[in-house]
Amino acid sequence: MKIGDKVRFLSEVGGGVVTGFQGKNIVLVEDADGFDIPMQINECVVIETDDYNIPTPAAKAAANKKKEEEKSRTASAAARPSEAPVAHVSELSSGRLSKPEISVYRQPEIKGGDVLNVFLAFVPEDVKAVSTTPFEAYLVNDSNYYMYYTYSSAEGKAWTVRSHGLIAPNTKLLLEEFEKSELNDRERVAVQLLAFKDNRSFAMKPAIGVEIRIDTVKFYKLHTFQSTDFFETPALMYDIVRNDRPAKQVYVSAEELQEALTQKKTADAPSKPKTLVKRGGKNGIVEIDLHIGELLDDTRGMSNSEMLNYQLDKFREVMEQYKNKREQRIVFIHGKGDGVLRKALLDELKRKYSACRHQDASFQEYGFGATMVTIK
Repeated sequence: MKIGDKVRFLSEVGGGVVTGFQGKNIVLVEDADGFDIPMQINECVVIETDDYNIPTPAAKAAANKKKEEEKSRTASAAARPSEAPVAHVSELSSGRLSKPEISVYRQPEIKGGDVLNVFLAFVPEDVKAVSTTPFEAYLVNDSNYYMYYTYSSAEGKAWTVRSHGLIAPNTKLLLEEFEKSELNDRERVAVQLLAFKDNRSFAMKPAIGVEIRIDTVKFYKLHTFQSTDFFETPALMYDIVRNDRPAKQVYVSAEELQEALTQKKTADAPSKPKTLVKRGGKNGIVEIDLHIGELLDDTRGMSNSEMLNYQLDKFREVMEQYKNKREQRIVFIHGKGDGVLRKALLDELKRKYSACRHQDASFQEYGFGATMVTIK
């Protein structure tokens, strides 16, 4: 199963197109209304695959030719002693990592290069076959500083270093090559940098750590790869440092987003009705209004799927808060609408909280737009 495949749900009516993955077990399926529905992978069956994602013999041949040309250029460069050697990291030797070596060659400086500009670039090996071609990841150092670097990717809270070492001033360095099938492992990456100059006085730069969320959908669209000053072929570029300023963290967890929005609501609209209302005694009913207007002050710029995911995060937060309080009754007010939110809530209850009992809430009090959950 991969992005672009059409799937059908096994345990209920519906299906759609795969738009992404959450971890190893959850797939995001875009339905006909444009909403991303999180589903267990084993609850979906592929009914139509995206043939463009199947590598063709021509694409494989083009990729192999590209690699052979790269090897030939590398061998030619190594045979020319007059060229400036590039800083590199020695391989593991006898089980110990040797110290990164700095070239004895004094790298020429470029005017304006004392301001750090560093980029992460993804370059398709065959841009004409962007749906099937492998990709190369580069670190671009557009400054007069040497830099120790690490390039890592994450799954959940676990990080894996994919490349580390030393990059010379005003150069680009190949970090890794990967196939299209490995793209989902790079949805969240981080680059750490420590800049300095060798045999020269310099202005001290702070250590830099930038975390980036990679939009994997862009790797399937030709127009997202643009011409740059650093590559002969189009590339997808992400800022790490621009004019000495680290790029703002693009990846924000649901918990951090919710905390920031809660703080904003408290500061900007203290008189706004609370989402959480308790009624009754010790185990009285808890009412949660999941209408997006009650959760967020401003939804401009948010897609339907982003709003749905935010509502589901609120639902999960409340369920986790009360999951150990037996016989607690919780009414989730979701509205009638087109039933997308209600369907997503019922799916979550079936998958993650199957022990809890749920039913339509009182029609007299809530109409047709509420579901009551009893914790068991």
